Amino acid sequence: MAIQQRDSRGGGNRDARTNRRIKAREVRAIGPEGEQLGVLPIEQALARAQELGMDLVEVSPMAKPPVCKIMDYGKFKYLEKKKQNEAKKKQVVVQLKEVKLRPRTEEHDYATKIKKVREFLAESNKARITVTFRGREMSHRELGQKVLQRIIEDLREVAVIEAAPRMEGRQMFMILAPNPRMLQAQRDRAKAAAQAGPAAGAQPGEAPAPAPQPAPPPAAAPAPNPDGPR
Repeated sequence: MAIQQRDSRGGGNRDARTNRRIKAREVRAIGPEGEQLGVLPIEQALARAQELGMDLVEVSPMAKPPVCKIMDYGKFKYLEKKKQNEAKKKQVVVQLKEVKLRPRTEEHDYATKIKKVREFLAESNKARITVTFRGREMSHRELGQKVLQRIIEDLREVAVIEAAPRMEGRQMFMILAPNPRMLQAQRDRAKAAAQAGPAAGAQPGEAPAPAPQPAPPPAAAPAPNPDGPR
């Protein structure tokens, strides 16, 4: 069970001290635009922040005197949280997924396992390839080495060796990571597909619809005869 450590500076959380929570008698103040205001008594620094409708925030409590900045602390916290959320969305979580084989794996099973490894690598994950020995198979470790070497050859275009084959008890294993060139090619294809998206709506070979022609003007009425009807 994780234990939450309380902030020894007071306040019971990791937020910076603000306004009346600042204990120092004088502070080195920084304005909202980063301008240096010099060393001010705490009451004067608080008054400057209040005049601007902002907060006085202790940004460097260990300095002598502490450094405080005048800012909109609520807006600052909101923007920081927004940045963290955006960073989490862009973060790629790499997982290590395991595929197990035997020294004498059937060809069909081998093809299925290799397909899975390709899928793991295409998702930017790593793959641990494990060959398990049973009974007398331990005396034929070269069979496991052949299996792993075959996998290396079959996946050389999409994988790189992160951990070379080695024995651990009755298992021989290695770890493969995605080939950076393969991942870059995937990103390039996705980018090209996204750019071609708007143009993909038209069917290939389909001619554009002709522009509508303006309607002909109405026929002019005949001019009246000044001599009247004959």
